[in-house]
Amino acid sequence: MRFIKPDINIDFIGKKKIAFFLSVACVAISFLSLIFHGGPRLGIDFAGGTLVQIKFKTPVQIDSIKTGLNTIGLGKSSVQQFGQEIDNEFLIRTEISYGSGEGFSSDLKKALEESTGNAVDIRRIEMVGPQVGKDLREKALFAIFYALLFITIYISGRFELKWILSGVVAAALIGAVYLFDLFNVSIPFLIGAALLVSLVVFWFLELKYAMGAIVALIHDVIITIGIFSIFDKEFTLPIVAALLTIVGYSLNDTIIVFDRIRENLKKFHKKPLVYVVNRSINETLSRTILTSLTTLVVVVTLFVLGGGIIHDFAFALIIGILVGTYSSIYVASPILLAWQGRSKKK
Repeated sequence: MRFIKPDINIDFIGKKKIAFFLSVACVAISFLSLIFHGGPRLGIDFAGGTLVQIKFKTPVQIDSIKTGLNTIGLGKSSVQQFGQEIDNEFLIRTEISYGSGEGFSSDLKKALEESTGNAVDIRRIEMVGPQVGKDLREKALFAIFYALLFITIYISGRFELKWILSGVVAAALIGAVYLFDLFNVSIPFLIGAALLVSLVVFWFLELKYAMGAIVALIHDVIITIGIFSIFDKEFTLPIVAALLTIVGYSLNDTIIVFDRIRENLKKFHKKPLVYVVNRSINETLSRTILTSLTTLVVVVTLFVLGGGIIHDFAFALIIGILVGTYSSIYVASPILLAWQGRSKKK
């Protein structure tokens, strides 16, 4: 029994306008949420500070924990439930970085036991200085940026045999980013501008497959970050790892569709490009959906059973898999049509 019939013919391209407005709406909502919240809520990995995980023997109220924190000058710290409610575990975050933590640990333990009347076990204390947090934040942004540029070289070389051209463009962009970085230009602004320039250059240099892939990947990353902002979830190093995983997963789906488009362009060279693209998406649909479903089973299992530490990482992957599957069909492939339409007008 086949999951999807081999002769299926869904008019995906015919719905590209609806998909376009849906994508624009999701990206716009993501940006609005980020603007409203003042950017993503950075964890101590990037913002610096101290994180403490504590566990009580019996249930306690968050207000009583905050009362104890106030007695040692940590009244502005955030406190949230960690894991399941029955675990009686909490995370405390403060913007202050404490040295080795031994004196801090004993003071914190004493203050919490007095305010809650409950025995407390301090599970872990993590500290990151503000300068280290800034460096990690910049390196994470550069990691995503370089990943996208190297993907450009690969896509252009594989599908258009433009290895040298794409390599020169990528090298020029990396050089420009490095040069402006020497003048202390804001890294987020710098990388955002570089990505925008990249898309313009791809358009005029006719790197259509690279442009389709990169737009789809940027689309996936922005929406994932936006959903984290909407749910007010922390942005930490594991989330950066999740974003890079999403980039790889989404790219894999896109390459499968692009490969089939390239094959069908030779097979149906007399047919319109719209027909070839739509047929290619339908032919790879079974593989795309089955791969996404099997991956989702694993990630959802991690989300439900993996515990609090891995919860946000799994949540990011769930979003990324769903959005990445959508973008490989409705974002990357239709861009080829838009570019081809431009070519015919010349």
